[in-house]
Amino acid sequence: MGTNPAARQLLYFPHPLLHGFLAMLAKKTTKNQITLPKKIIDHFPGTEYFDVREEAGHIVLVPLRPGRADEVREKLKRLGITETDVQDAVAWARRD
Repeated sequence: MGTNPAARQLLYFPHPLLHGFLAMLAKKTTKNQITLPKKIIDHFPGTEYFDVREEAGHIVLVPLRPGRADEVREKLKRLGITETDVQDAVAWARRD
């Protein structure tokens, strides 16, 4: 597979259960790191974080994309508005 150590960690093979799709393997290192295949990760441009969980014996990765809430939090931070300020404003708006 060449001289690139990272390239040796991935194995590609046809798998009969995938009906013509190319299966990809990722090897876990001794430091519990897994490199995701480029053909997979290319489907998630701009994604830096994944929610990781175990479901029925499978590792499930769900891409986390920055959303509108993150934009709002960043703007509040730039404006110097604290969580206490927001709580006070909500309390003021809900007063009778």
